[in-house]
Amino acid sequence: MKFKSGVALFVFLVSTLIIGGFCQNSFAKTIELSYTNLFPPKHIHGQLGQQYCDAIEKRTGGKVKMVYYPGGSLVPGPKTYSAIVDGITDMGFSVLGYSRGVFPALEAIDLPFGYKSGTQATKIINAFVAKFKLKELNKVAPMLFTAHGPGLIHSKKPIRKLEDLKGVKTRCYGFSVKVIEALGGVPVAMGQSQAYEALQKGVCEATLAPMEVLKGWKQAEVIKYTTETYSIGYTSGLFLFMNKDKWNSLPKDIQAVFEKTNKEWIPKYGKAWDDSDKEGREYTLAQGNEIIPLDKEELARWAAAVQPVIGEWTRTAAKKGLPAQTYVDFLKEAVKTY
Repeated sequence: MKFKSGVALFVFLVSTLIIGGFCQNSFAKTIELSYTNLFPPKHIHGQLGQQYCDAIEKRTGGKVKMVYYPGGSLVPGPKTYSAIVDGITDMGFSVLGYSRGVFPALEAIDLPFGYKSGTQATKIINAFVAKFKLKELNKVAPMLFTAHGPGLIHSKKPIRKLEDLKGVKTRCYGFSVKVIEALGGVPVAMGQSQAYEALQKGVCEATLAPMEVLKGWKQAEVIKYTTETYSIGYTSGLFLFMNKDKWNSLPKDIQAVFEKTNKEWIPKYGKAWDDSDKEGREYTLAQGNEIIPLDKEELARWAAAVQPVIGEWTRTAAKKGLPAQTYVDFLKEAVKTY
């Protein structure tokens, strides 16, 4: 009896260890990743971020749990890149231009080449990254890039010709500061999350941004006019990055899921920008605001005014050792052909 009891006890202990180990290993397979997004949850890009997280969880069969922080609730947009590098967040979606000087080559994307749509700009930025191997991306694991539709002038007073912008305090950020200076405006640098209040309180009298901000950030409530300055249509490059060490720690099958999902989400982002630009146009008109078209002659004047900005950037970037003219030539051709 003692022998049988001993055997039973041994079997019980071994079974417990095996089951416990199995449970522990199963539990360890759940990888938790934090994802911060500068866009609010109701914004189309806030929603796309949530859909991305849901897709990753579903496609990994629950092996990955995404903890999503929209609206900059974990990390504000301007600090997202450094937070990813430092491991404060595992992933983040934000604007490249918020990290001035960090992406000297990708600054070229933001130049006023006259982008036509978010779909076009998104294709171009991803083609740019694919063609030029950029050392400035070495500190992170890039997931995807996107870029918004053409940035236009939205104002409290009508801007019907170039001279009307002279002296007007205009919200902008990053490299678009140079654009506003070239156009005769007074740049007021800040992110989109601050723009509504700044326009409302008169800190600035206009903003340089795509149509989508009029609804997505409710800025149609605090402006009265939009000037269709398509000839200077700039864009802003945005990124989805993962902490490099975190990426390298992921199993190959999990990495493969992310890579496939990233490719699928690139055109989704392009379409989302175009859809939100259309919604922004409809929303501002519904508020009783006016959209001011410009004729070919006036558009040419605006385009001529910002050409020195492109030239200055090219010279400055070349002094840093970058093939700046090659970048500019590529992007000018891409705007024509995409």
